[in-house]
Amino acid sequence: MSPPAATSSHPSSYLEQTVSVFSTVAAYLRVPALASTGVAAVLTSLLYFKQKALIYPSHMPPNARTDVPRPSQFGIKDFEELVIPTSDGEKLSAFYIRGPRRGRYSKCTMIMFHGNAGNIGHRLPIARMLINYVGCNVFMVEYRGYGLSTGEPDEKGLMIDAQTALDYLRERAETRDHKLIVYGQSLGGAVSIRLVQRNQHSGDIVGLVWPSEAMIPNITEVPILFLSGLQDEIVPPSHMRKLYELATTPTKIWKPLPGGDHNSSVLEEGYFEAVSEFVSNTAGDEKL
Repeated sequence: MSPPAATSSHPSSYLEQTVSVFSTVAAYLRVPALASTGVAAVLTSLLYFKQKALIYPSHMPPNARTDVPRPSQFGIKDFEELVIPTSDGEKLSAFYIRGPRRGRYSKCTMIMFHGNAGNIGHRLPIARMLINYVGCNVFMVEYRGYGLSTGEPDEKGLMIDAQTALDYLRERAETRDHKLIVYGQSLGGAVSIRLVQRNQHSGDIVGLVWPSEAMIPNITEVPILFLSGLQDEIVPPSHMRKLYELATTPTKIWKPLPGGDHNSSVLEEGYFEAVSEFVSNTAGDEKL
């Protein structure tokens, strides 16, 4: 299977692009309250027709559907570029990135689901930290309608994509016996929680990082790590804390990041240390 076409050798930074993304989305959302019911009805209709673009701004930042940075551009050498078919006929772009082959976590793979803008290439700096600092393998799958994947995004489709990613790892000879950890950011948190809730009894998913939405009480067997940026302007820390309190799994860990906002929490001191310790306790020799 031929790999996706090479992209620009000068990718913009993930943070610069995601900050631009959320600034643009916020421009739609920051509509002042108006007394006129006629105007309110017009705004409601506008938001109704725009809601798909608001929730899934896959074309942001500009060229996000065509310009996908490759792992080699970030010094990552051991990786595969993949195209994975879904059950409903779409083709998903993906990266499988190997950590140290003889490392402690060489039999552990983290599935990454990113936020609602940009593409998997914009999250490669995070993947590089995971393989170098944590030492696990990383599987980055692109949602339909994002990056080089075909189709258009919607809620049902994203869940098909997530299940496709999990099933692929379960069937792939190299990873079928791996312990799996699901990692979600922003929109990816909602995707992660639903995927784990539906598959938690299989035994191969040993951890979940950053879950969200109301189904979290239904996860009763998989340990959960909550990483909360206390300056997050998109997902309030109080919301994350409520999710933590609602979680019924026997092992749940709360990690606040005092200076982290919605896009910069990964840069906060202690972020990757918390992930590394979580992987050690869930996928290592000692279990939580």
